Amino acid sequence: MKEVKKKGVSPVIATVLLIALVVVIALIIFLFMKGIGEETLTKFGGENVKLACQKVEFDASYSGNTLAISNFGVTPIFDMSIKLVKAGSHTTIKLQGNTAYNDVWPSSGLSQGAVVSLNLPSQEIADVEELVLIPILVGKTKEGAKRTYTCQETNGVKISI
Repeated sequence: MKEVKKKGVSPVIATVLLIALVVVIALIIFLFMKGIGEETLTKFGGENVKLACQKVEFDASYSGNTLAISNFGVTPIFDMSIKLVKAGSHTTIKLQGNTAYNDVWPSSGLSQGAVVSLNLPSQEIADVEELVLIPILVGKTKEGAKRTYTCQETNGVKISI
């Protein structure tokens, strides 16, 4: 009978490969978990800014190129995103930092009980079928830095033109 010579990986190389495999798997899990957790913004002494969006209460009306926005809730609205819906498309404008609205929109945002009236240029609202106003709130990160958060469209107000 012929003798069969078995060759295999040495124990040292097998150990190194096993450790490398464990490190790669741990790195993949770490990066996956890091991607799941997003930075949490807080408002009002620790409340998640997403929950604060649900408490935003404002009303808006549109008449003769004038858009009136009133904040009757307790949550201050830092900025407003206006979605101009046209047939088959839409554009979005933000009021904060927009040179056309700097004189009208308060730099600190729309506080409780405040009302603001904006004149929308005719060329911006030509062929617009609907305005969707979406509030933007400001919150703080764990490090204390201020960041803005755009609420969901369901927290906004729709106005048919």
